[in-house]
Amino acid sequence: MIGRFQPFHIGHLSAIREILSGFDEAIIAIGSSQFSHTFDNPFTAGERIEMIRLALREDGQDLSRIITVSIPDIGEHRLWVARLTSMCPRFEVAYTNNPFVKLLLEEQGIKTREAELYNREVFNATRIRTLMAEGGNWKKLVPKSVGDYIEEIGGVERVRIAKGSATSTLLR
Repeated sequence: MIGRFQPFHIGHLSAIREILSGFDEAIIAIGSSQFSHTFDNPFTAGERIEMIRLALREDGQDLSRIITVSIPDIGEHRLWVARLTSMCPRFEVAYTNNPFVKLLLEEQGIKTREAELYNREVFNATRIRTLMAEGGNWKKLVPKSVGDYIEEIGGVERVRIAKGSATSTLLR
């Protein structure tokens, strides 16, 4: 499963449950892993890995069935698939709901599937970051352990500052 997980939310958890129901193992590929501290990508790759592990443990998942890897963007879309396959163990199918990522993978002969979107209008990372920045009730959209972790690392304030920085940059 390929995603940025900014932050990891209940919709992501639902997709991983779906994958684990059909496969012995799941590989979670954290895309854009080199980015952090912006509104679109507020959390580091390590923080995202921690969120995923906390959520899966809270959910009672067997962590030995899950492999997490970080995949940086490299600036050339065609080469990104080679980077992905070189940094992951072998896999049968890639799950993505991003049409562009699906296109890139299928052009290289990789079988893809889309995870069933769990209430996408509600469980959406952009919406969650916006709620964080604006003081809304974002914690109900992430597993409890993830919400606690984000607060522990000062993630809400980071998102607020990053949103303000992005807005002020656009106004210049």
